[in-house]
Amino acid sequence: MSQNRTLTAPPAGQGTTTSPGGKGLAAGQLGLLAVVVIGISTIAPAYVLTSTLGPTVQAIGTHLPAIFIVGFIPMFMVALGYKELNADSPDSGTTFTWVTKAFGPFVGWMGGWGLLAANIIVLSNLAGVAVDFFYLFLSQLTGQGWIAGIADNKPVNVLTCLVFVALAVWVSSRGVKTTKSVQYLLVGFQLVVLAWFVISAFSKISQGHAPSGIPFNWDWFNPFSIGSFSAFAAGLSLSIFSFWGWDLCLTMSEETSNSKKTSGLAATIVAVAILVIYLLGSVATVMFAGVGNTGIGLTNPAIAENVFTAIASPVMGPFAILLSLAVLSSCGASLQSTFVSPARGLLAMGYYKALPQRFAKVNPRFQSPVFATVVAGVVSAGFYAMMRFLSDNVLNDTIQALGLMICFYYGITALACVWYFRHSLFKSVRNFFFRLVFPLLGGIGLSVVFLQTAVDSWNPSFGSGSQLFGVGLVFVIGVGIILLGLVVMAVVYKKMPGFFRGETLKKDTPALVVPE
Repeated sequence: MSQNRTLTAPPAGQGTTTSPGGKGLAAGQLGLLAVVVIGISTIAPAYVLTSTLGPTVQAIGTHLPAIFIVGFIPMFMVALGYKELNADSPDSGTTFTWVTKAFGPFVGWMGGWGLLAANIIVLSNLAGVAVDFFYLFLSQLTGQGWIAGIADNKPVNVLTCLVFVALAVWVSSRGVKTTKSVQYLLVGFQLVVLAWFVISAFSKISQGHAPSGIPFNWDWFNPFSIGSFSAFAAGLSLSIFSFWGWDLCLTMSEETSNSKKTSGLAATIVAVAILVIYLLGSVATVMFAGVGNTGIGLTNPAIAENVFTAIASPVMGPFAILLSLAVLSSCGASLQSTFVSPARGLLAMGYYKALPQRFAKVNPRFQSPVFATVVAGVVSAGFYAMMRFLSDNVLNDTIQALGLMICFYYGITALACVWYFRHSLFKSVRNFFFRLVFPLLGGIGLSVVFLQTAVDSWNPSFGSGSQLFGVGLVFVIGVGIILLGLVVMAVVYKKMPGFFRGETLKKDTPALVVPE
């Protein structure tokens, strides 16, 4: 396969508008399997299950399967919109590029900011869970229970987090080939251990060895049984977070073979595969642990942040250490692969002169945006350190805030799909559904969840109860970061007005012709 990228000629009269492509990324390095594996690694199902089952059960009780399915629906609809946009204009900037083409530079810049902020938040969260499970793994390996408590020492916790982030940045900076090799091993191990956990849980339940367990009930799949719309929205926000990350498949489009088809198909496969994993994992966990507020009950606040720390031993016995190692590998895999998204987002924003030109630099040896990757690492590590000292339940609060950010930029992108293709919506039945109905419903659904969660999170009781000047920390993080984006955009506008005047990226900017 040729490694040369061909650019279409700019339309007549376009002047000096920058053409996409030619960013220096390595073309055709990833096939369908590699993109699917990296997509799954970014979502990190083992990490997501251990960190969200507790908060989600606290919000909506036993209706985990229902909320996962409901959360899947708007995400899948949005994924179909992403697929359409990628087929038309494959670009590493994804949300930033597409929203700019649809709604103009100001909304596009904020969409890009939302994507970057979501990645920064989740990177800090991943690192935090990795720290907890690293010391838990060492404790289980050596039989020294005190080692697990080291994670509670804030200075040591933050220092360990910095080491993990540095390692992830180093691997990510070496390009997608290195990323692919690492992910095959880590994702494979993670999925095997999760399957082992689910089978063991169902086996012990059938043998009557789950003293706090509860019997299966089909009502768990009924979202209308959830007590209130606020509880539904809180659970849905967490569910949406649980599926977040499949869009990385589109971010790597410039490095994927036949990416007009491969990237979108990979994103769809990842979303469906993750839904199956979550349904099996959540049902097994609820049936085995129950929803009590003591012991291994899922509403016990002492285990809410990492439920697998409590239920691994009862389910897997002497092999519980493998579950800890699986979560650790899940965090490590996601921490490393997730850096791909903000790095390439920053690269695209630098390339189109929406950020300083230095972000557009690509290392010629690794064909990777090293500078942008390092910046993403520094910011995410700094954010984690700040949050660790502000909140006693940093993981819970950042997950809740991340749900806000995801709804924000996914919703904008879905609505951008409708507007971008507005002249072709009724040219075929396929266009009507894939370019109008699905992305419109997905975008509206995510917008509603965003608004409801923003209103509810003003109250400090939403999330961990942490607050800043009487305002809930979840609101401060989620909405505060969006407002901070407006300030940063104003500074960039003053220093680099060309992008905001439509000189470097607009709807008729030609798309990259990707080699088949």
